Amino acid sequence: MMRASRSWKVVAASLLAFAACGKEEQKRQPPPVPVRVATTKLIDAPITVTASGVVEPVQTVNVEAQTSGSILEVAFRQGDYVHKGQVLFRLDPRPLEGAVAQARAVLARDQAQATASQHDAERYGSLATKGYVTQSQAEQMQATAAAQAATVAADRAMLQNAEVSLGYATIRAPIDGRTGALLVRQGNLVSPGSGPLVVINQLRPIEVRFPVLPQDFQLLGAKGGGFPVIATSTDSGTVTEHGELTFLDNAVDSLTGTVTGRARFDNSQSHLWPGQLVFVSVQAGVQRNVLAVPTPAVQIGQQGSYVYVVDPQKKTAQTRNVSTGRTVGELTIVTMGLTAGEQVVTDGQSRLSPGSHVTIITPGSEGNPTSPSGDTAAAGVAALGGGVAAPGGGTANGDVVAGQHAGAGAGTGSGSVSPNGAGSTAGPTQTGANQVTGGTTTAPRVAVPGTSAPRPATGTSRPVTSIPAPPPATAGKPL
Repeated sequence: MMRASRSWKVVAASLLAFAACGKEEQKRQPPPVPVRVATTKLIDAPITVTASGVVEPVQTVNVEAQTSGSILEVAFRQGDYVHKGQVLFRLDPRPLEGAVAQARAVLARDQAQATASQHDAERYGSLATKGYVTQSQAEQMQATAAAQAATVAADRAMLQNAEVSLGYATIRAPIDGRTGALLVRQGNLVSPGSGPLVVINQLRPIEVRFPVLPQDFQLLGAKGGGFPVIATSTDSGTVTEHGELTFLDNAVDSLTGTVTGRARFDNSQSHLWPGQLVFVSVQAGVQRNVLAVPTPAVQIGQQGSYVYVVDPQKKTAQTRNVSTGRTVGELTIVTMGLTAGEQVVTDGQSRLSPGSHVTIITPGSEGNPTSPSGDTAAAGVAALGGGVAAPGGGTANGDVVAGQHAGAGAGTGSGSVSPNGAGSTAGPTQTGANQVTGGTTTAPRVAVPGTSAPRPATGTSRPVTSIPAPPPATAGKPL
């Protein structure tokens, strides 16, 4: 009986000690907040002018027939790249060849007549000087010879025209470029004015047309061109082309208030296509030695922009108002409020307040941040030491006193002692821990006297202690 009474007193003392520990824990300061930091630095910030532009070919040609005829052959496939002078279509040349032959025959006839007329004019001139013919007759023969000569000249022009028409029977590419859809097929009858046969766009090089705002025009118009330009096909920037500014219009569009600019790109890999929407960035200069911080570090408050600055000695975070400028990639230029080499918080600001203690998460240790004191904590909560055992006494053999509390990880609190209070290891040792994971408390399993298997104990996040067994009954003696 005395031994059992002493066991109950030990359990009561343990509960009081654990309650006192809980009160002391509540009086402690909040755990440090894990944050990521970056160091402010000086950079050379490029001065860029950005806009959305539309890709346009340098040249566009609608290939049309310049003579009438049926298409005898299509010498390319639609979508092919063609070169200047390459054969695209062949028309039926037989009617045109006949016209050329006829023009040559007419020329030959008129040349013979012109030769005869010229000889008659010469003879009549000689006879007129001797008085055999009148001067009027001689002049008439000279006029006839001149008319025949003019007819020969007209015949030569007609022959040349027929030969040109015959040359039009073979349709060639006027520029280098890529062909579009084939609008006619073999056997179609075409003629001048019947519409384009195919459209050719010059893609190498190629141009991008984009609007320039008035404030940017003053920056770009001073030089007039030659600035390097980068064109990006998508927001992710996976495909880029490099070119230069070649043209700025000499007037402002009254509807949009912008000036039209054009940039030319080699487009050797054919990344840019006519009609494509791209994002243009004109490199107008470089701003040297400006202070920059990662953009996530800048927060917006009621008093304007601010950042959290970390004191490396005290491991505390304080707010500081800043003035920001342009954004350069993932960095934001800070014009006032910071100096080079200071540490600013880039992640974790939502859990901070001025003066908060912080734990800096270093790369590669996201799951095990280091607290200011150098101890290891799980999610900013320090693990408390193991179970509570009753000094000089104990529970019945095999019972458990579970008294460990942890944040994200837990140790093992074993508290089984022998009935004589000597703390021997007789009986199975159980593991008891209150594990708090995501706001959910999981109670340990507690051994119940008289059974061989432990059962789960339910409850809140308060420490759970084992239920001691009642004092054992002595054979033949009432309790």
